[in-house]
Amino acid sequence: MSLPAGRTGPRPLALHMATAAAVWGGAAAAAAAGPASALLWHRDLADERAGLAADPEAVGQAALRRLLAFQAAIERYCSHPYRRAAEDRSVIARSGAARLISHGEGERTVLVVPSLVNRHYVCDLSGRRSFARWLAARGWRVLLVDWGSPGERERGFDCTAYIRRVLEPFARKAAQVSQRPPVIVGYCMGGLLALATALRARTAFAGLALLAAPWDFHSGGASQARRLSFAGSAFADMLAGNGEMPVDALQTCFYALDPMLTPRKFLAFGELEPGSEEERAFVELEDWVNDGVPLAAPVARECFAGWYGRNDPMLGQWRIGGEPVRPEAATLPAWVVVPAGDRIVPPASALALARALPDAVIRRPRLGHIGLMASKAAARRVWRPLLAWMNGLP
Repeated sequence: MSLPAGRTGPRPLALHMATAAAVWGGAAAAAAAGPASALLWHRDLADERAGLAADPEAVGQAALRRLLAFQAAIERYCSHPYRRAAEDRSVIARSGAARLISHGEGERTVLVVPSLVNRHYVCDLSGRRSFARWLAARGWRVLLVDWGSPGERERGFDCTAYIRRVLEPFARKAAQVSQRPPVIVGYCMGGLLALATALRARTAFAGLALLAAPWDFHSGGASQARRLSFAGSAFADMLAGNGEMPVDALQTCFYALDPMLTPRKFLAFGELEPGSEEERAFVELEDWVNDGVPLAAPVARECFAGWYGRNDPMLGQWRIGGEPVRPEAATLPAWVVVPAGDRIVPPASALALARALPDAVIRRPRLGHIGLMASKAAARRVWRPLLAWMNGLP
């Protein structure tokens, strides 16, 4: 398969292609073997197999059609003309590889903290889908943290270092440019970092908003958490000498949760009308999904072994600067979103954090994890209620 320059398909492409070939190609081969295949059917099931309505040849042809359709969808994605416009936003602070990007000039400020493992622009996908620009257009100055790719300095960072040397200086900057105490918003993994920053009280915040932030990593999917812990910890140990966990290693860990997710997603994309709004929306989001960043090795070990493996946050064992992060000690108002359809952060995991906060408003929109930022319903179900809450803060 020949891919145009600029896109390499869903990452890691070889793994996704091999999975599709194994599943659909294997199905075609099995169907061709017919009902007599001892590899597929135990002799005690011969009568049941003979009674099945499906024609083996038709099954095989359908499997091959899916495999070819998946390949065609990848080629269509890679050749799509959309390219994200060059960023022209103001950068008001830097710390090593990280930048603090400013949207708007409002009197009040909100500091938005995304995950360390994805690019910041999930909060600013395009002019048509941008959490940051939407808030800025409604009177708030939005300061969006861009963690950047780990450089020589960041490869030795754990979560404590990221908070002390990046997030806390950015929080001070947010307070300096705001006429009233800023609000801090954390999305996904960024929610844990935002919580820890707010609890350390180096900067006075008016409120804390947490969007799909995990906490009890063994609730709602303990076996899933252990699989991630095993895969992630193994990669982190193997790659410790490089100082970072590469994007494809990270993607492989999450691939293991649902190996056929990408083939299903691209088959659906292949059915979209060429040139449609839906096609462009898929490409915008898929570009972000595949534009990941490496994770500093100490953070990778902290997250995979500590969070997913031992469940340190829920057990009160996750520490920043030697102090445990205890949400029950929070004194500021909190607003917590627990997406009902979240398959990345199980709702039970995020609910555990919401219920531990003393003064939290909980919302459970019927959205998925990424849908909080990228879906058509995001503004109505999440952004608008969040704005109303922020506007009501002192």
